[in-house]
Amino acid sequence: MIRFNHILTIISSLVLLVSCAADPATIEQLYRTGKYEQAISAISRRLFIHIKDIKSLHIRARCFEELGKMEEAMEDYDRILDLDPGYAQAHAAIGKILFEKEYYKPAELHILRAASLDPEDFEIIYLAGRSQLMVNNWVRAEIFLKQAQQMNPEFAQVYYYTGLARANQGDVNGAAASFNTYLTKEPDNLAARYNRGFALLKIGYLPWALEDFDFVLKNNPNHIEALARKGVCLALMDNTEGCQMIQEAANKGSDYAESHLEEFCF
Repeated sequence: MIRFNHILTIISSLVLLVSCAADPATIEQLYRTGKYEQAISAISRRLFIHIKDIKSLHIRARCFEELGKMEEAMEDYDRILDLDPGYAQAHAAIGKILFEKEYYKPAELHILRAASLDPEDFEIIYLAGRSQLMVNNWVRAEIFLKQAQQMNPEFAQVYYYTGLARANQGDVNGAAASFNTYLTKEPDNLAARYNRGFALLKIGYLPWALEDFDFVLKNNPNHIEALARKGVCLALMDNTEGCQMIQEAANKGSDYAESHLEEFCF
């Protein structure tokens, strides 16, 4: 009799658990409204019965990410891949987490896998381009980033990273063009202005390069590399102030300025 009552208790508990389990629409609504803790609790109850519900696992992993609980998120993404090794979003999410932790080589494997599984997803392709930059694969980085440009031509950052990929391949004209496009969308970005100035200096467009270095130094007077390159620009334009700037930048620790002292100042 006691055993029978125990079985009834277990059955009643299971029935109660099933009845309390949130439906997928409720879970998604909790996630979309930022109620991450509630969503996690609801999903955990649901997964007790629906143990292979990949969509719920994915939402729970996203909730963990929003709460900064990356280890728990990784566990859920790993579980998704155990159930479905071809789930592109799980590979992409693991890759992104590893990328943000600066584990670039392990991140690359998951990101490239995601890109091969879902080549139409802009976020994945853009992340693939950035991941290739971090492992110094400039050619593949440019391929992915140009693909991302075609998917979302209004997304400014993709042009900035394309500029970096081209600059590292020695394509100075292409780099300058990419930085130009980026700066039409984000004109106040100092890194882009500096990089475009450097590219313009390399191809001999000195007045335009000088404008970029002036802009950087106006907003960040301590940017010694912009100071060094402004000095070289002026020296190439036969302005005696150039040598003074090169010497000042060298004194402040610029290797670029140091390497150009003898050429322009002696």
